[in-house]
Amino acid sequence: MAHLLVISEQAESSILPSLALLSHKVRHISAEPASLMNAPVADLILLDARKDLVAAKSLATLLKTTGLSSPMFLVLSEGGLAAISSEWGADDFLLDSAGPAEIDARIRLALTKTTKSTASTQIQAAGITIDEVSYSAKIHGQPMDLTYKEFELLKFLVQQPGRVFTRDQLLSEVWGYDYFGGTRTVDVHIRRLRAKLGDLESLIGTVRNVGYRFNSVPESDSVQGSY
Repeated sequence: MAHLLVISEQAESSILPSLALLSHKVRHISAEPASLMNAPVADLILLDARKDLVAAKSLATLLKTTGLSSPMFLVLSEGGLAAISSEWGADDFLLDSAGPAEIDARIRLALTKTTKSTASTQIQAAGITIDEVSYSAKIHGQPMDLTYKEFELLKFLVQQPGRVFTRDQLLSEVWGYDYFGGTRTVDVHIRRLRAKLGDLESLIGTVRNVGYRFNSVPESDSVQGSY
C-alpha cells in the first residue's frame, strides 16, 4: 500500500475513478502553489492535468524546483497527450480512464524504481534518514524542518558515527575555511539540532572540553554533558 497525494481543484473521486478500487491511502490538496507549502509526505504524487494544461505545467515545474523527491504522475485526458514533454519533469502519466490494474502496476513500478535509484543517496542511522538529493532529513519517517547549515551539520556527523570533532573542525568542515564567525556558531546549531531531534537529542553527544560526536544509540542525559 502506497501513500498517494492528489493535487487537483476537482473532487478526488473524479480524477481517477478506478483509484477508489485500490487499497492505497490517498490524500488531496488543491492545485495552488500555497497548498504545496504544507503538503503531506507522499510516496507518489498525482497531478491533475486534464483541463488547464498551462497551469498544470507551471505547477509541475514548481514541484520539481522545490526539491520534490517523490515520483510525479500526470493525470490526463486523451486529448492532453500531445501537450506533454520532458519539460514537465513528470515521471509518468495516467489517462483518467485507466483501470485499477494499470494504475496499480504503474505505481508499483515507479516506487520500485525510486527505491533503487535513491538508495545510494540516502544515509540512515539510529532512526534518522538523510536524503542528499532533496536536502531533507526524517526522524522515523517524519520530516525534520532544518535550515541548510543544520542539514549539513547533521549529515556530516551522521556520516562519521562515534568520531569526536572539535568545534574548530566542525566550523571548517561544515562552514568552510572562509567563514569568519566564532565557534559559538557551532554550539548554537548543535542546540537547535538537538531540539529538533526531540527524544533522540542525545544522539548528538558532547565530549566535555573537546567537542561533539554522533552516537549510534542515544546516550543518557547523565553521560551527555554540557554544551
